[in-house]
Parts: sequence; C-alpha cells; structure tokens
Amino acid sequence: MRKKILILNQNQVKKIIPLEEIRKVIGKVERAFDSYGRQKVQMPAKNYLYFKKYHGDLRVMPSFAPELDMAGTKIVNVHPENPKKGLATVMAAIILNDAKTGRPVALLDGTYITGMRTGAAGGVATKYLSRKNAETLGVAGAGVQALFQIAAICQVRKIKRIFVSDINQKKINWLANQLKPLKLKVQGVSLKEAAEQDILVTVTPSEKPIIRKEWIKPGTHINAIGADAQGKEELDPMILKKGKIFIDDWAQASHSGEINVPLKRGIIREKDIFASLGQVVSGKSVGRKNNREVTVFDSTGLAIQDLFTAELVYRMALKKKIGKRVDLIN
Repeated sequence: MRKKILILNQNQVKKIIPLEEIRKVIGKVERAFDSYGRQKVQMPAKNYLYFKKYHGDLRVMPSFAPELDMAGTKIVNVHPENPKKGLATVMAAIILNDAKTGRPVALLDGTYITGMRTGAAGGVATKYLSRKNAETLGVAGAGVQALFQIAAICQVRKIKRIFVSDINQKKINWLANQLKPLKLKVQGVSLKEAAEQDILVTVTPSEKPIIRKEWIKPGTHINAIGADAQGKEELDPMILKKGKIFIDDWAQASHSGEINVPLKRGIIREKDIFASLGQVVSGKSVGRKNNREVTVFDSTGLAIQDLFTAELVYRMALKKKIGKRVDLIN
C-alpha cells in the first residue's frame, strides 16, 4: 500500500507547539540528552558546506533514536547577512524516516523547530547546572534565539528580572514585544550589566570575546549559544579556564563551539572539559557541586534535539489532523 508523506509548514508547526508551550519541547530535549548520555542513539557529527563568497554555510545533521523507531535529518543554513536581504539568518528543513522501512514519513519546516529545541537545550542546561535560587537572567544579543532562551529558562527557574544587551535598541524593543504574551518584561542594559546576573546567555555571532572574566560573579551559570562555527567565540577564554565546562558533543564543540578557539590556542585542553550535558542528565556525571562554581554550557546543537522535537510535532500533527499529505514516492 502506498503511503503519503506529511508536509508541515512553519505556521503549522507553530500552531502545534506555540512558544507558550515550550515546556513540552524542554521535556523532549531532556529525554534526547538522556538517551545521548546513555549512548542509545546514533548521531554522526554535523557536516558543513562553506559558502565563503556569501559568508554563509549549510549543515547536514542526521540522527537515529531506536526508542522512537525514527530517524531524522536536518539541513540548515546560517547566513548572518540574510536579514539585510529580508531573509532569516537560519532556515531549515527536517525529514523524518520510519526506521522499520526507511520510508520518509514527514517533511517539516525546521527553522522554528531549531529555535525551539535550542532554547529548550538552554532550559535543560539551566535546570541541571544553574543555582536553584537563581532569579536574574542576563542576555547578550536580542535576536530570535534570545526569545527562545528566555522563554525556556523562565520555565525552569523563577526568574524575577531579565536584562538584555544589544548594540541595536530596535532589537531589544522587538524582543520585549515578542515576550509580552508570556508576560515577561526585559530591560535594556550594558554588556557588563547583562553579564553580572545569576544566569547569562550569550547569543551573538561574535568572532572575538565580548564577555570579560571580571564581570562574572561566583555562582554564575552561562549558556554559550552563539559560537556555531570555527573562529567564533563570545567569552573571555579565562572564563572557561577558571570555570566548569559542560558541552553537548565533543566533536562538534571542539570544531565549532565556544571552546573551539581556546582549544586551538592551547588555553584549554580536552581534559578541562568536565562532562557532557547528556552525561549529567543521564546521571553518569554530576553537575554543579556548590553555589560558588561558575558553570558554562557550550551548546552547538545536536541532531537528536531536532529528531525528538520533530517527532513530537509529527505525532501531534497526526492527532490534530494538521498538514498536507503528498504522494512523494510512487
């Protein structure tokens, strides 16, 4: 019997898991990290195609989770100059395959899913690595990912004040408007003020450190999100040297995460990495030991985060009868 593939566009994905329901995604991403920590998934390191002429790249991210009986592949670009052209910096598509037959069962917009699962990963890291009494959040960068990070972190910690720094005030205003439905308010501040909070999130495309080590207080937790390609870094390397480093995946983080430049310069070494977040979530490693430690989560984004989130969207779409079915393979 012929089976049709389910196609879901971005508006439909947003309808299925709106930002207000990011807690559902946090749960799925936490499960993904647990499975990864227990080595129950297949996930080759992401492959890159570089378009130097256009200052962008394309990444291919496959994964397979036996517990889902599903495989997924995301193709995603990062073109920082796209907003000038009226396009998103990040655009993605995800295809899901039934592991039993290899049959493609769904093609989904991956742009929104990428935003949600990356924010959810920040939420999971904050849950396991930040102080339980953390109540202030600082954010460096007011782009789209800042929105998801704030929404997720406010689900796992009782955040009372949110401070955001960006060179473009219009972006801060945009972010503030986007957060109104969640009843969250942000205050525009300097980079130093953002860095001085209990939790700090860095979501910029910087290729040089913008956060100074003397700004970071004892007990701070940092989600380093922005570094996603070789040569990018947002933190003073001495923050990593003195802090407790957690990564999502060694191959990816060493290639293109926050640790990639300090590693190449010999400032830190592989032995300085305390654990992966998956090891912490699965109970194979401890996270924060006391309220004085500075913890850093280097997030590069895992294909299994996309798979677990896309599978959630797919199942909910079937239940709600959302999407278009196409006879792709006759």
